[in-house]
Amino acid sequence: MSLTMLITMIVCFALSISIAVSIGLASVVGVYSSNAPMLLAAKEIFTSINKFPLAAIPFFILAGNLMETGGISKRLVEFAKSIVGGVQGGLAATCVLTCMIFAAVSGSSVATTFAIGAILIPALVKHGYPLNFAAALQATSAELGVIIPPSIPMILYGVSAEVSIGELFIAGFGPGLLIGIALMVFVIVWARIKGYGQNDHVGKMSFGAAFKQAWLALLMPVIILGGIYGGVFTPTEASVVAVFYAFIIGVFIYRETRWADLGAILRKSALSSAVIMFIIANAGLFSFMITRAGVPDAIGAFLAENLQHPLFFLLGVNAALFVIGMFIETSAAIIVLAPILVPVAIKFGVDPVHFGMIMIVNLALGMITPPFGVNLFAACTVARISLDQIVGRLIPFILVILGCLVVITYFPPLSLYLRDLVFVK
Repeated sequence: MSLTMLITMIVCFALSISIAVSIGLASVVGVYSSNAPMLLAAKEIFTSINKFPLAAIPFFILAGNLMETGGISKRLVEFAKSIVGGVQGGLAATCVLTCMIFAAVSGSSVATTFAIGAILIPALVKHGYPLNFAAALQATSAELGVIIPPSIPMILYGVSAEVSIGELFIAGFGPGLLIGIALMVFVIVWARIKGYGQNDHVGKMSFGAAFKQAWLALLMPVIILGGIYGGVFTPTEASVVAVFYAFIIGVFIYRETRWADLGAILRKSALSSAVIMFIIANAGLFSFMITRAGVPDAIGAFLAENLQHPLFFLLGVNAALFVIGMFIETSAAIIVLAPILVPVAIKFGVDPVHFGMIMIVNLALGMITPPFGVNLFAACTVARISLDQIVGRLIPFILVILGCLVVITYFPPLSLYLRDLVFVK
């Protein structure tokens, strides 16, 4: 049955059928080949999405779209520029820092790419950065949207691996800050080597003026994350608060979101949410079928026999996830692989929260690696360039993140220190 499912999925990929449909068809073929009733497929598809924490996904997507149209993104850019924009390469660092702040609310890397890229890619080009460099930088920086909490992939991992979403959220700060700081240092050094951004200080607001303009926008992640960790509301409830806050700020305070815009915002958010939920539904059925076939146990036994040390296990997992992330969408990969790999990781003594950080950071790389990097497509759309023009510029950024991934993988306190401080009594 497992072989039949795998062959079906590979054939569908070869025919350029979408990943979600390919996984769904392979799963249905698996149900049929195992002589199980077809009603099982409908039951497991429904069960996969009938989980309360998943309600946070459409709300975080809606919050990100409201931020984009409500003037919140623009003010966050000016605030970030007031901090790091005064040096050569500062505008490139502003892109990274703005994405870090935006990530603390949106939870989506694609939403971050569109919201921040529409402002900063033209600004970077105006300041002398090559267009393909600006697009590659934006695509890479937006990856922080799924690493710094709240994060949609963290929600999916928590549901799939039965791990506390609150613990995952707080564990994401260490890896997110490491990658963000590493990227900022890299782009400043790279700009000086290449001679980019010599006039980045032009148009920079004072910190006080930028803060005065952006303080309501900056209050948003404080309310969301403070409410979660203060026990005021759950991560799912926080997504609703984020929508309400972004709506009030954009419509009534900044007055940049018109009532006429709301229909388009809701439609865009509904389409994005439907795509993710469709992937979750099909991947959930796929995960159920391969678990029923005993694949997780077989993989666990194989890894335990051939990779007898946690260091080698983590190295092997990282190599596999890096390749998988190039071809399979992050949400689908998490839902399919987390139930398989997490029990094995626990057997090797790896904390499931730490393993979640490894998995999410690694698969997030898939968002900026060809051929199916969603951030690449989003950045190319904003910059109006083709994919082949951006690929070469990505290599240094990928190497920086891979270096950070090594630290995240083999230095667990980076992910677990805050978690243990808050949750472990």
